[in-house]
Amino acid sequence: PLVLQLVNATTEYAEFLHCKGKKFTDFEEVRLEIEAETDRVTGTNKGISPVPINLRVYSPHVLNLTLVDLPGMTKVPVGDQPPDIEFQIRDMLMQFVTKENCLILAVSPANSDLANSDALKVAKEVDPQGQRTIGVITKLDLMDEGTDARDVLENKLLPLRRGYIGVVNRSQKDIDGKKDITAALAAERKFFLSHPSYRHLADRMGTPYLQKVLNQQLTNHIRDTLPGLRNKLQSQLLSIEKEVEEYKNFRPDDPARKTKALLQMVQQFAVDFEKRIEGSGDQIDTYELSGGARINRIFHERFPFELVKMEFDEKELRREISYAIKNIHGIRTGLFTPDMAFETIVKKQVKKIREPCLKCVDMVISELISTVRQCTKKLQQYPRLREEMERIVTTHIREREGRTKEQVMLLIDIELAYMNTNHEDFIGFANAQQRSNQMNKKKTSGNQDEILVIRKGWLTINNIGIMKGGSKEYWFVLTAENLSWYKDDEEKEKKYMLSVDNLKLRDVEKGFMSSKHIFALFNTEQRNVYKDYRQLELACETQEEVDSWKASFLRAGVYPERVGDKEKVSVPFSCLLPGICSLAPAPARFSSKGPGDVLF
Repeated sequence: PLVLQLVNATTEYAEFLHCKGKKFTDFEEVRLEIEAETDRVTGTNKGISPVPINLRVYSPHVLNLTLVDLPGMTKVPVGDQPPDIEFQIRDMLMQFVTKENCLILAVSPANSDLANSDALKVAKEVDPQGQRTIGVITKLDLMDEGTDARDVLENKLLPLRRGYIGVVNRSQKDIDGKKDITAALAAERKFFLSHPSYRHLADRMGTPYLQKVLNQQLTNHIRDTLPGLRNKLQSQLLSIEKEVEEYKNFRPDDPARKTKALLQMVQQFAVDFEKRIEGSGDQIDTYELSGGARINRIFHERFPFELVKMEFDEKELRREISYAIKNIHGIRTGLFTPDMAFETIVKKQVKKIREPCLKCVDMVISELISTVRQCTKKLQQYPRLREEMERIVTTHIREREGRTKEQVMLLIDIELAYMNTNHEDFIGFANAQQRSNQMNKKKTSGNQDEILVIRKGWLTINNIGIMKGGSKEYWFVLTAENLSWYKDDEEKEKKYMLSVDNLKLRDVEKGFMSSKHIFALFNTEQRNVYKDYRQLELACETQEEVDSWKASFLRAGVYPERVGDKEKVSVPFSCLLPGICSLAPAPARFSSKGPGDVLF
């Protein structure tokens, strides 16, 4: 690249950054020095280099302007150029044109199709709105007879916000014949005034007009971007001043300054970590949950969901109870329900709590480590210190992880050691049958008083939208009795209301072209959930939203799907099962209450 700085001055000369102190008054020497420096950096056989040549030109014939001359796109390597020359040149171009503060001068020859212009293609990629792109059309004098670029120059074909400007440069013959710039500008002016297609545009064509427009456009662009640049610099300055303030008491001649700085950074890390977990501090994240809030959600949404997934299936429980009663009676025909059957079933249910409890510990540990990494971002200018601090704190967390899991397992073992039938949650055999009857009656009659709204929010109906040309987003309202969805959050136009009775949840894999996370509702009695659909697929943007909705459905009594064999229970035991089935959940609840309370 050639960085060309044009400076309006009374005298005319040029300076190179690599030739400090030397002034070039002969511009033929300037041209030769550019070629010589290019050969020194890239070699003599068409090599390339991202290192720019810096040239400053002082002249009364130029306006204050800075230009960067970039190499043209090359498809096929020649000479000493590497095989990936096209990608190297493209990467070099992108380093300059992606900067928001620069204007893009997209130069295209008039004797080729503008739709195939590499310059316009690159400009379109980095500036899709055309805010920074100025089109330049060259070689207007080399077009085929009977053709012109009038539509392009009038900005009718492939229009740009800043328009196109046509120029006529010196040909290779003119350069070899030592035709000077003054004569070239006069010939360019004569071409536009004499050409019938460009005569009406002559005042807005040519190199002098291009120079004037570039100066004006650059001035306007600087004026437009200056406020944002000033705000950015001010923000950086305040940040640096705040950092300097922290170290104002550290004198450069103090031999203990490094130790003091280290201790201060460690103390600041401890304060930041505590604030993220406790939720205090002046810098609160308003975009997403972090630190303690994420751990709180694990306890109150993810952990209950994992517990419910491990909860008993009523038909499976009946089968297990029937086998337990038979095996305990042995060869004898039993008359009463044995206590051992109850205790065996309850202990089996309590043991299932182990896995979700351990998973809860793992999720909390993961969030703690993530919080540590967030807090050490302030130490990114000290990578070795940051790495060592993360290692020490993470190691300590991992050590406490083992101890925590031991305590959780001990708590569950304590619950397994003794079944407290005097617990307030234990309903007793006398009330078991009555409670079972009440629950059955409630299922048939329904509870009209319970209309608590559990959750509201946006969800996308995935499978229904496919039949109608795309997924659709609705506003969903979940209560203890039903799931309703509306056109929008004003809740005026209700689309449908679905009862939560006999509904269950299942996970659905994301489609090949889908970026959303999906779960489905289905009816356990093999009925259609909605119109002709056996399941209702609902989609969220993140997995966290899916987990949160699942936890809300649990509160409404909609549980996840389980896979297990369902066997019929023999008739002689059918009269014993309702009572013991009503008993079994209660010890499971009050046994799990201990681990749950301790974990929370």
